[in-house]
Amino acid sequence: MSPETITLWRPVGPAELDLIRASGMTAFPPRLPGQPIFYPVTTEDYAIKIARDWNVPASGSGFVTRFEVRRDYLDGFAVQDAGGKAHREYWIPAEEVAAFNAAIVGEIAVIHEFR
Repeated sequence: MSPETITLWRPVGPAELDLIRASGMTAFPPRLPGQPIFYPVTTEDYAIKIARDWNVPASGSGFVTRFEVRRDYLDGFAVQDAGGKAHREYWIPAEEVAAFNAAIVGEIAVIHEFR
């Protein structure tokens, strides 16, 4: 991580990972109807918990992605506490996902896989 970026993680299921791969590992897909917020998380442990405990039962597999986002972009959003200091995430409105993707530096990496 450089001082100009912040490392974030995103737990995803297989369908979302396919769309990320289709982007060349450079972008997250738009939110689906009924999904008003995109939730990247601030710790690897939290992403692991979601991928393993939620994505696997829901879709048979879960993946943890890691990526860098420009700090100046994220400064426009407050970190949200989603149930304790270990569960912190950014709440990016669905209409901001394209701008969020433009603020990603480098590629999105898959760092864990659960089945």
